[in-house]
Amino acid sequence: MIAENLKYIRQQIPENVKLIAVSKTKPIADIEEAYAAGQRDFGENKVQELIAKQPHLPSDIRWHFIGHLQTNKVKFLAPFVHLIHGVDSLKLLKEIDKEAKKNNRVIDCLLEFHIADEETKFGLNLQETEEILSSPDFQTMENVRICGVMGMATFTDDTEQIRKEFRNLHQIFQILKEKYFQNKPHFCEISMGMSDDFLMAIEEGSTLIRIGSTIFGSR
Repeated sequence: MIAENLKYIRQQIPENVKLIAVSKTKPIADIEEAYAAGQRDFGENKVQELIAKQPHLPSDIRWHFIGHLQTNKVKFLAPFVHLIHGVDSLKLLKEIDKEAKKNNRVIDCLLEFHIADEETKFGLNLQETEEILSSPDFQTMENVRICGVMGMATFTDDTEQIRKEFRNLHQIFQILKEKYFQNKPHFCEISMGMSDDFLMAIEEGSTLIRIGSTIFGSR
């Protein structure tokens, strides 16, 4: 079923959109099945779970950390993480830079924005982001690379609201691209859209979709 589900999703998404299979809470056997079907990008949201799985799976898997990341957990991911989706503070960015340096790596990151109507979601606003990007601390970082933005829409059946929130994230991406990353081709990612709304997210400019239940079945 996992291979069929992957095939079904891939048929619906354009070439420029990357599918991240959200494997949180799923056993290693499920990830191996998806891997055998050609999937290489996987997303986890708990550090403990990711570092328990990673050593038992193929080394060419690209691990995306999609959860809220605490600074004291960065050191566990720094040796291997492919992309950190949820950077929501300068403090976290500094910690990633420090741990990346220890591992002789440059770690790719996305800035997470609070685009939803829900207080429980994490994320920056545009003003906070501009303060980070203009700060002397950020200017001296050599081991992090900001590749784009990430956001989670409100958990609602109101598709117009979801579309509006996705559109808002796309506009934020364009403002940052224009102002801070104009000559930086690596600043090209918009991570938004999950199982229920990924087609709409793609219409609004998403380049990375995070899909779990449609691939692996519900938790």
